[in-house]
Amino acid sequence: MAKKEHVSETPATQLLKAHKVAFTEHPYEYLERGGALHSAEVLGLDPFTVVKTLVMQDQNAKPLIVLMHGNRKVSTKNLARQIGAKSVEPCAPEVANRHSGYLVGGTSPFGTRREMPVYIEGSILALPRIAINGGRRGFLVQIDPEVCVQLLGAQTVHCALAE
Repeated sequence: MAKKEHVSETPATQLLKAHKVAFTEHPYEYLERGGALHSAEVLGLDPFTVVKTLVMQDQNAKPLIVLMHGNRKVSTKNLARQIGAKSVEPCAPEVANRHSGYLVGGTSPFGTRREMPVYIEGSILALPRIAINGGRRGFLVQIDPEVCVQLLGAQTVHCALAE
C-alpha cells in the first residue's frame, strides 16, 4: 500500500480538526490557472463535486464568499438580486488574498483571515461529499457539504451558469 502523502496543516485544516469534522486530504500537482477542472481531472473526481471558493465583493466593496460547482460559473446578476445587493463582482486577486489570507488558487472558505458572509449554490448541498480547497494551492479536502452550513453559516443561493 502506498504511503499517504502528508500535507502540513493550514488554517482551514486546523479549523476543521478543532470542530471534529471528518475530512480526507487530496494533494495534487497545482497548475497555474488550472482551476477546479484541472484538480478534478488529476484527482479523478467529477468537476460538479469539486467546489471552488470565490471571493467577491458587492457595490460597497464589502467582501463575500461564493461556493460554486467546479464546472459552473456564477451569475453575478442573479447572486446580487438574491442577496439584496446592487451588484457583485469578483475581487482582484490581491484584494481576495488580503480578505481571505490565502493565495488565489488556494483559497478555502474555512479559516479565513476576515469573517465574510458565505453563499453556497443550493445544488451543492444535495451532494453526498464535496472536494473543496484545504487552504493551499494543490490541496483539496473532501467533506460533507453540510459542514459549510454548520461551520460557516453558508446561505443557499441559486446562481449557477453552465461553463
